[in-house]
Amino acid sequence: MTAGTLLGTPNSTAIGFFLAFVALTLGITWWAARHTRSTEEFFAAGRRISGRQNGFALAGDYMSAASFLGIAGLVSTSGFDGLIYSTGWLVGWPVVLFLIAEPLRNLGRYTFTDVVSFRLRQRPVRVAAAIGALAVVSLYLIAQMVGAGNLIKLMFGLSYETAIVIVGAVMLAYVLFGGMIATTWVQIVKAALLLGGAALLAAMVLAQFGFNPLRLFAAAADHYGANVLAPGKLISSPWEAVSLGLALMFGTAGLPHILMRFYTVPDARAARQSVFWATGLIGCFYLLTFVLGFGAMVLVGHDAIVAVDKGGNMAAPLLAEVLGGKALLGFIAAVAFATILAVVAGLTLSGAAALSHDLWVSVVRKGEAPHDEQFKVAKLASVLLGVVAVALGLLFKGQNVAFMVGLAFALAASGNFPALVLSIYWPRFTTAGAVAAIVTGTATAAVLIYFSPTVQVDILHHAQAWFPLKNPALVSMPLAFAVAVLVSLAAPEPAARAAYAAKEQRMILGES
Repeated sequence: MTAGTLLGTPNSTAIGFFLAFVALTLGITWWAARHTRSTEEFFAAGRRISGRQNGFALAGDYMSAASFLGIAGLVSTSGFDGLIYSTGWLVGWPVVLFLIAEPLRNLGRYTFTDVVSFRLRQRPVRVAAAIGALAVVSLYLIAQMVGAGNLIKLMFGLSYETAIVIVGAVMLAYVLFGGMIATTWVQIVKAALLLGGAALLAAMVLAQFGFNPLRLFAAAADHYGANVLAPGKLISSPWEAVSLGLALMFGTAGLPHILMRFYTVPDARAARQSVFWATGLIGCFYLLTFVLGFGAMVLVGHDAIVAVDKGGNMAAPLLAEVLGGKALLGFIAAVAFATILAVVAGLTLSGAAALSHDLWVSVVRKGEAPHDEQFKVAKLASVLLGVVAVALGLLFKGQNVAFMVGLAFALAASGNFPALVLSIYWPRFTTAGAVAAIVTGTATAAVLIYFSPTVQVDILHHAQAWFPLKNPALVSMPLAFAVAVLVSLAAPEPAARAAYAAKEQRMILGES
């Protein structure tokens, strides 16, 4: 490691904070296990979570290590342009509020597939949607698990393999024994810790500049030139910016683990409240990461940040060490680990819902599975996803997985979002159109990502890429919408159209 930093050496403070977090959340899991006796409690927390609680849980589920460490790192190395990710992710929430939240809660049970297949033929739509959901979840899991291994190796001095196994074991305990109730409260605790840690760091940064952000920005410009306060350093192509923006905005409304949270509240009003609280919390958090990024740029220095991690992901921990020494570094390191644990738990639960509820119960058993069987299959699916998460983390060791986060959002925006929106708002949408939208969007996004500069140039080190954009959403998302509309118009489905009136009534009024 770079001289002058404790990163990469065992940190007793970090280990102590982490063990305290695990002890607290395992206590929550033990309490939750006593209240988790049915499939509805396992997947939807018995629909007893309030709007405010679910808003904190949504924020905890959404604010991943990529949000905390990644955005602060991007700002510290690229300046103003690093905000493009936080802006895109934040702007996605009004889309969820106005288009998705209320219909999703009124029409579904456990997964967004319930909504897509509501008035369509169940088997083909559920198979396609479940595969699309599992693709997004798997890519997100890879990014989180590999990130966990690298972060813990760097922060705690543990081996990569040990970190992966620890994350997998603790996450599986949350999901397997406590289900959605435990996962919700783990995410609430994690959101409070993350917001508290970021606010503390930001306040300590601003204290160095008389609590005047303008002085901080002026110092950054003095050190690195006025370009750090202007756009264009990270993304200079307008097409690239638009494509990335589409993926980040509309991908949020297609992420299975985020959409699943709307089934934990009692009604549509609470679902809207959830988005309101989540948007406010996430917006405050992204403002804090902006301060952290510029603070690291000035107080730590670009060269020191890049020397520890080329992507700048350790900017926030290095800043904590500069401002508060070993103790603050340990706290921020533990918060980063807690962040990964909570997000992986949410991802695993949504993947288990796709396997058990969408595929086993609805397709294999045709909706006739008794509740005891559904509960057992749900737990088995959770174990399977947990094992797969650990295996993927070990398999992708040492790989550059930054592109997988972008791919996950691109897949969600291109495959899940078009099918979800059209199924809710277009009466002439058909079963064939839904399957075509999901398959076309998912496959196109995956293929274009492979042929993009992210994979061909950055990872495979080829001279150039066949597809010029790093993110394919500008092509794959409109294509999915177009194919869905054309297929639906070419092969009308009278039964699906006739059922739309009943669906619309329930979408507005809820269950009768």
